[in-house]
Amino acid sequence: MNKFVAFTLVFCAFCFGQQNQEIEKLIRNLFSGMKNADPELMKSAFAEGAILQSIAKDGTVKNENVQEFIASVSKFSKDDLDERIAIDAVHIDGGLASVFTPYSFFFKGKFSHCGANSFQLVKQQNDWKIQYIIDTRRKENCREIK
Repeated sequence: MNKFVAFTLVFCAFCFGQQNQEIEKLIRNLFSGMKNADPELMKSAFAEGAILQSIAKDGTVKNENVQEFIASVSKFSKDDLDERIAIDAVHIDGGLASVFTPYSFFFKGKFSHCGANSFQLVKQQNDWKIQYIIDTRRKENCREIK
């Protein structure tokens, strides 16, 4: 393998790794904003017109307004809401990223429920933003996430 090909491979790996870190930081900032009841940190994670949805036990998809979500979360005290995530997969193609995160949710220090989040992110003016989140919620068969 010549030096140019080796350099290109290393450079591409660095670029993809850096994008993954930017995306992971953005998502973790959203949950940090929830835990700290920080509306500005939460708001900074979302693209304009972002969509939030949850899948109910009966399969119904429920919509939630992003601004209403942020306002409701902001009413809690710091550390009341603690959603612990594991980032299982990050997939990137140009300005589109998809991230899957199983989670455990704690309310005032007590386990509440678990599930998974599926994020779709878009790159806008060189910054990643969350365009879409859909999640599941359940109380059984939960993966422990610390």
